[in-house]
Amino acid sequence: MPEQADVLPFSSRHIGPSAAEQQEMLKLIGAASLDELLAQTLPADIRQRRPLDLPPALTETEALAKARAFASRNATMTSMIGQGYYGTVLPPVIQRNLLENPAWYTAYTPYQPEISQGRLEALLNFQTMVADLTGLEVANASLLDEATAAAEAMAMAHRIVNDSRTKFFADHECHPQTLAVLRTRAEALGWQVLVGDPGDLDPAEVFGALFQYPGTYGDICDFREPIAKVKAAKAIAVIAADPLALTLLKPPGELGADIAVGSTQRFGVPMGFGGPHAAYIASKEAYTRALPGRLIGVSVDSRGNRAYRLSLQTREQHIRREKATSNICTAQVLLAVIASMYALYHGPEGLKAIARRVHKLTAMLNSRLAALGYKIGSAAFFDTITVEVGDKREALLEGARKAGINLRNIPSRNGVSCIGISCDETTAPETIDKVLAVFDKDGKRAARSERGESQALPADLTRTTEFLTHRIFHRFRSETELLRYMRALSDRDLALDRSMIPLGSCTMKLNATAEMMPVTWPEFADHHPFVPAAQVRGYLALIAELDDMLRQVTGYDAISFQPNSGAQGEYAGLLAIRAYHRSRGEAQRTICLIPSSAHGTNPASAHMAGMDVVVVRCNGEGNIDIPDLRAKAEANADQLAAIMITYPSTHGVFEENVRTICDIVHQHGGQVYLDGANLNAQVGLARPGDYGADVSHINLHKTFCIPHGGGGPGMGPIGVKAHLAPFLPGHPEWPDGPGIVGPVSAAPFGSASILLISWLYCLMMGGEGLTTATKVAILNANYIACRLGPHFPLLYKGRHGRVAHECIIDLRQLKATSGLGVDDVAKRLIDYGFHAPTMSFPVAGTLMIEPTESESKTELDRFCDAMISIRNEIRAIERGNASRDDNMLRNAPHTVRDLADDQWKHPYTRNEASFPGNMSPARKYWSPVNRIDNTYGDRNLVCSCPPLEHYEAAAE
Repeated sequence: MPEQADVLPFSSRHIGPSAAEQQEMLKLIGAASLDELLAQTLPADIRQRRPLDLPPALTETEALAKARAFASRNATMTSMIGQGYYGTVLPPVIQRNLLENPAWYTAYTPYQPEISQGRLEALLNFQTMVADLTGLEVANASLLDEATAAAEAMAMAHRIVNDSRTKFFADHECHPQTLAVLRTRAEALGWQVLVGDPGDLDPAEVFGALFQYPGTYGDICDFREPIAKVKAAKAIAVIAADPLALTLLKPPGELGADIAVGSTQRFGVPMGFGGPHAAYIASKEAYTRALPGRLIGVSVDSRGNRAYRLSLQTREQHIRREKATSNICTAQVLLAVIASMYALYHGPEGLKAIARRVHKLTAMLNSRLAALGYKIGSAAFFDTITVEVGDKREALLEGARKAGINLRNIPSRNGVSCIGISCDETTAPETIDKVLAVFDKDGKRAARSERGESQALPADLTRTTEFLTHRIFHRFRSETELLRYMRALSDRDLALDRSMIPLGSCTMKLNATAEMMPVTWPEFADHHPFVPAAQVRGYLALIAELDDMLRQVTGYDAISFQPNSGAQGEYAGLLAIRAYHRSRGEAQRTICLIPSSAHGTNPASAHMAGMDVVVVRCNGEGNIDIPDLRAKAEANADQLAAIMITYPSTHGVFEENVRTICDIVHQHGGQVYLDGANLNAQVGLARPGDYGADVSHINLHKTFCIPHGGGGPGMGPIGVKAHLAPFLPGHPEWPDGPGIVGPVSAAPFGSASILLISWLYCLMMGGEGLTTATKVAILNANYIACRLGPHFPLLYKGRHGRVAHECIIDLRQLKATSGLGVDDVAKRLIDYGFHAPTMSFPVAGTLMIEPTESESKTELDRFCDAMISIRNEIRAIERGNASRDDNMLRNAPHTVRDLADDQWKHPYTRNEASFPGNMSPARKYWSPVNRIDNTYGDRNLVCSCPPLEHYEAAAE
């Protein structure tokens, strides 16, 4: 093996420009060195004076060896805990060609639908799958986990009912983590969660009710009567349902439910010690506009051909802001796509076969345990039984662990100690024999009994309706066909494996293969989130190391890894601030100051945390207006809870007065929440915890290399100063307990399996590598700003004319001079092979560009050349040398069909349209569709796989 000194550091692979290229770039922008550039960019009073105190950087080989060592410290066990998490078999063709394929995991959220047709089709399949299984008309394109999906359904119910009722009923058979997350969400909003037997429900006093189907202890109940009572009281009925059980049981829609939620984890997605997994939510069509999250719909392009897009602008926090009932930003797209492909792989008959086998094994276990004299909690069940064991509980649990099996510990159900046992797709007859051996301490060796072994489903709740009837779920029975389908879909998309994705505020950087590899190792992938801590020592050790590294980077004193998205991190941080004020007897502090430029999740999160939003103005330079801040802090001094700021600002500059901002808020009794979306400009250079922030969320899917996966997964752990540490979210299923502030996510460590990615990134970069990455991110942004500055106005700059890690170019003047807008530039970039920068945020009519440190000078120049070429195309229109109505921008993107069109009538050539800027045909990315008609899609809403005649009608 070569000596360490002979191996190029990983940072040289992660950082795009070489040392020589960096010098060229510095010369262009007029800075003698990186340090001089940074002195002109960052305020001196926030600069970090000491280097990051992190271990020396490891090579990829060394880091993977360390990951293997940590993996070996995790016990390999069979989980029969259930409680919403199950063993599953991820088909290898999906694992290798989707989950481990950068064409899928490096894609961005499909806000540019023309170049996202592959994943949009896969998500439409997911929505169709969910709608079919639940028997409801509309489903969205995934939520974070089952517990938070239930909380979203509760908020949705309150919004639909829209009256003075503040109580929500939850079935006592709901999963404990779901009940805990419901209570957390309700408490901040002034609502009350009533937990009890559905038979005791008084529907007149609640705005909604949630029922678990099957229940957490395995019982299958008929909820038609309580649902009818809830609806008669003009409240909303919600069912949390297991999708595999729904292949055999009557769907929620047939029981009368208005909304259904659940998790699709057992559709091929590993447990991963808690995630990531795709939750689902479905509803009646009448409530479509109240659905949180993303909704995929069918539209047509400019040729009348079928095309997919995000419908109804369902990211409601960007529209409703402080009036939003949801702050959903990240969806679990990659995991939803996996679940949809699992359904395609098996088809309806295959899914039913898996469900029947799981149920048969459970029934076999039930009958044989009964023969041994054990009392089982329910006569009707699907995959879970609860066994009354009394004082034998601990001994039986330990006996099962010695046999390599985890059972569910239920200290008390109806006053009796019990053990829960759940079967799943991975359960084998041998597993059943091992469990029986544990329970058969007297050697009775209960004989197999056919009685009750094949069926324990209530006859009147057995599913009679078909599902997954669309032909897409019947086409791919051979691996060859499914492989080609996944390849065809990925070929339609433009992801980071093809080109730079220069999205401001989204940090689309390298997701190194070495960082991704351990995520699918069984030692990390196959752990239930509620196993005893002694079985996941490797997991806990790496989480502790990542905790320490993130504290070093941010200057905070404690970290919670529970929030499984950036928006969840915002919410958890604000709940910590709220609880801190209440602990000091200052519950009246409910005002949250938010700059007018803030991301839409900020005011939405504040509302969800029970706070009232007061907007602070920004000045002409894009900075917070200090006099306005001071006035509003003084006016609300007795009620001031917090300010939410983004740093560097959303406008792409380091505000000089950030310490002053923090001081003003602190002087008036408030706390400072610093949004971590732009932390990639600070790592190694400045620490929020040192210059005045009290809490931040840390977007691991931005700064710390977890890939975006087409719009999720994400992770948004929060860092806090010591005084807020007692108010980090707790969890009832972990030794630390529920905590002062309850859980915000279903699992104690959120989507734990992808923490591996950020841990490995930090290990391989080391302190020096992380710091250099930040410097180069700032260099790359300033290089682009300098190259594009002569062609497009740069909207905001710092005092020395520098930007941070992103810049905003202003296109608003183009409407008057050429009739074109930001959309036209974005679509024309597709012809050049690029994803557009962030459009019209934070200022309408602008593009926000963030190159990250991972892009080479070659790629930066290719992007700048494309933008300059587009500007010249616009100049031709401004000068009258090209048509204002029929030009390459207005007609972009151009497709192969355009190239081959015998009826070409445009005043520019096919070559100019399709191969701009002397593009090599060999590298050409072809948009699969022409520009999509958004208005048509909203007026003709189709959110599931439509029949072929729909497309024929659309084409006409």
